[in-house]
Amino acid sequence: MRFTMTPLDQLLAQDGISPWYLGMIVLGVFLFLVGLGFVFALLKYGNLWLQAFLSKADITLLSLIGMGFRQVKPEVIVQAKVMAVQAGLDINRRTGMSTTRLEAHYLAGGDVQRVINAIIAAHRANIDLDFDRAAAIDLAGRDVLDAVRTSVNPKVIDCPDPVRSGKSTLSAIAKNGVELRVRARVTVRTNIEQLIGGATEETVIARVGESIISSIGTAETHSKVLENPDMISKAVLGRGLDAHTAFQIVSIDIADIDVGENIGARLQADQAEADVRVARANAERRRAEAIAREQEMKAEVAANRARVVLAEADVPRSLADALRSGRMASN
Repeated sequence: MRFTMTPLDQLLAQDGISPWYLGMIVLGVFLFLVGLGFVFALLKYGNLWLQAFLSKADITLLSLIGMGFRQVKPEVIVQAKVMAVQAGLDINRRTGMSTTRLEAHYLAGGDVQRVINAIIAAHRANIDLDFDRAAAIDLAGRDVLDAVRTSVNPKVIDCPDPVRSGKSTLSAIAKNGVELRVRARVTVRTNIEQLIGGATEETVIARVGESIISSIGTAETHSKVLENPDMISKAVLGRGLDAHTAFQIVSIDIADIDVGENIGARLQADQAEADVRVARANAERRRAEAIAREQEMKAEVAANRARVVLAEADVPRSLADALRSGRMASN
């Protein structure tokens, strides 16, 4: 079997350089470049990798290098996983908060740090909140951390809200026509399960306000409401106003009730005044009709007098005609 030398082998043979030596040079250059890249990576990501390694956060140096190419901030991911490990959360690559899932949420525009804080707070409060649901809530535009805090520590909202509506009280009228001005305070906690797609607190305020007005409207008198304001709270709570909302109503407290105007009496007075105006108009119409009738009768009397005068004027003429014709004897 004959071996033929390639032009490169012939050139190297002429220069006295063996192919084996050239291969060693290429390998050395390659190893040098790899080592140089490793040194640069170690200088840039060494502190983060060491932090993750000592915290058992399961993040490799290659993952940190890949984050740089994928435009992901390694500091955010490392800090999030370290916090998760310290809090005792599951960071298993298959079932837990893996590095890949955190990167995916970051690239989707989510707030990784806020999600981790929310999950830790929920874990401490024994609230069932996994990473998928927390990430979905965050990507939906809701503040997941504030939702967890509100679920643990319910917040109080005013009904009506002076900032949104510009009104400080609700106006309702009992059956006896007396106006009551009511201000309520609604205590709510976040319903994590319905946070995605659930109505906001504006809907809760509107529903509570409508129910308060309806409850006062069914009361026979305003005094019954003043004697027992709790009847409003019980009636409102019994209607399930927090259905399909992101909140659960804990309690509804009537903070203030003021007696306003007697709307019924004012309406009756306005109705009586309107009736008086109608009666006056009818009387004026009848008076005008009577005056017109009087003028018609005067005209009729004048016409009858004219006919009498005409009839009296015909008497002498008739007498003269009778004398000339001999129908009337002279004495």
